[in-house]
Amino acid sequence: MRGPGLFSEIGKKGKDLLGKDYTSDQKLSFSTRTDAGVSLTSNAVKKGGLYVGDITSLYKYNNTTLEVKVDTESNVTSTVTLEEIVPFTKAIATFKLPDYNSGKLEVQYFHDHGSIAGAVALTQTPTIDFSATVGAHGIAFGAEAGFDASSGSFTKYNAGLSLKKPEYIVSILLADKGDTLRASYVHHLDAKQKTAAVAEITRKFSTNENALTVGNLYEIDPLTSLKTKLNNSGKFGALLQHQVRPNNVLTISGEFDAKALDKKPKFGLALALKP
Repeated sequence: MRGPGLFSEIGKKGKDLLGKDYTSDQKLSFSTRTDAGVSLTSNAVKKGGLYVGDITSLYKYNNTTLEVKVDTESNVTSTVTLEEIVPFTKAIATFKLPDYNSGKLEVQYFHDHGSIAGAVALTQTPTIDFSATVGAHGIAFGAEAGFDASSGSFTKYNAGLSLKKPEYIVSILLADKGDTLRASYVHHLDAKQKTAAVAEITRKFSTNENALTVGNLYEIDPLTSLKTKLNNSGKFGALLQHQVRPNNVLTISGEFDAKALDKKPKFGLALALKP
């Protein structure tokens, strides 16, 4: 990806460290690849006493990628991605059946010092999303807005700023139409960025609520990593991820509320198998 990246990348590193791969469900993922070059991935998730799942097929030919996903509720989602039709651009079309009004077309453009993304819902009264990011030398500023043509009103307008260096990443986001301020700081403790500390503070102006979450990522050995997080509400989470064999990853996570010890802790287990 060229330049400062898309607006959605601002604050993503801190968000992933504090939330990615944490789960309270049981999940099994299996991937394989056919001789024709089609990648198949099946997911099975146990939520409570119910099992849900999906099968995703992905095929890439030159600059075109086709992805089709079918879930247990008979929903079919198709995504077509076209890269470099015009230099430095990417077009993504998404359709979901049987919801014929769920189609969306997105176009992304990347430059050395900026990026632009626009998405429109393929309906008679479409919603339009637009974002732009400019930056250089690790500094990026971006903004996004959403407009609903049926009501003639903005559905969102957000802005963000990030400073990225090899040792740290600072991100500030003004979201929810200016009602929420979210700031995060990620500090890498080694050159390979396998060990890091993160802190995120959120301020909601309409309710005068503040939230603070701290966490860390620690590489125990080349095959095993540990993540923890704790917020000011007393909720503590931990995640252990181990590569059982190449491309096969076992993830065990848990969370408990230190201010409500009478509640049962949440535990999750995920196993991803790839050839």
